[in-house]
Amino acid sequence: VGSKLKIAFLADRHDTVGIDLVAMGVNDVLVHGAEPLFFLDYLAVGKVVPEKIEAIVRGVAEGCRQAGCSLVGGETAELPDFYAPGEYDLAGFCVGVAERSRIIDGSTVTPGDRLIGLASSGLHSNGYSLARQVVFERMGLKVGDPLPGIGKSVADELLTPTRIYVKPVLDLLKAVSVRAMAHITGGGLTGNLPRVLPTGCKAVIDHGAWTVPPIFTLIRENGKIAEEEMFRTFNMGIGLVLVVAREQADHCRTLLASLGETAWIIGEVQAGSRGVEYARAQ
Repeated sequence: VGSKLKIAFLADRHDTVGIDLVAMGVNDVLVHGAEPLFFLDYLAVGKVVPEKIEAIVRGVAEGCRQAGCSLVGGETAELPDFYAPGEYDLAGFCVGVAERSRIIDGSTVTPGDRLIGLASSGLHSNGYSLARQVVFERMGLKVGDPLPGIGKSVADELLTPTRIYVKPVLDLLKAVSVRAMAHITGGGLTGNLPRVLPTGCKAVIDHGAWTVPPIFTLIRENGKIAEEEMFRTFNMGIGLVLVVAREQADHCRTLLASLGETAWIIGEVQAGSRGVEYARAQ
C-alpha cells in the first residue's frame, strides 16, 4: 500500500486501505492467468486500537470478497516505540492456482497484437510520494479540502480503493485467448508493460485513446511534471493491460463491457527493442 497510508493517517479513515492491500496481491496473481485462492495479512501497529484494527481488517475482508478468495489468517504485531502514534504498516500475500498449460507468460506475443487497457479508479496505490508533494506542499491543500475541478475532497479522491480485476478477467479468459497481462503499478505503463513482452517486441501506445482521469491532469499541471515522468510514475487511468491477437481485440473489448469493465484499445505490439513508445493516432 506504501505511502497511501499517509493519507489514511491524516484523514483518520482506515476502511479502504485493506482493499488496496488485497488488490496488489490478487491482481499480480491474475496476470499469470491464475485464480486467487487465499490471502493472509500482516498488520504492525505501535498500539492496538480495536476500532481501528477492525476497520483495517474489514477492508481486507472486502478486498477478498471482491476477488473471490479466502482470508485464511494473519497477524497483528504491536510494536511500541517503533511506529509514530496513530501510524501502522500493512503487508500481505496471495496464493493462486492455474493449469500449467494455461499459464499466461507473454511468450506467444507477436507484432500486430493489440493492447487492451482497463480503466483504473484513480491513483490506485502508486505515485503517492509525488502526489502528496503536489497536493499538500505545492497546492497547499489539507486532507478535507475540495480538489479543484474534481468534485471530491482530497481524502475521498486519494483514498479511492485500487480496482480488483479478478472476476471479470477470469470470466473473459473463458472466451478469449489472452497472450499477456500487465498490472500497472509502480513504474506506470512505461515500467510495467515491457516485463510481459518477449525479446524483439515493443509496445506502441496511443495516449489519446482513453480518457485520463482529472486527478492526473491536476497533478501534472500543478506539479509542472513532464508527461514522460507522469507515464513513468502513475497508471494514468489504465490499471490493467491485456495483450490479445488483432482479430480478437474488438470481441475482447465487447466482452469486457458486458462484464462491467470500461476498456479501450490503447495500442499495439510492434517489432523492435523491448520497451514502450507513446504516439497519438493521426
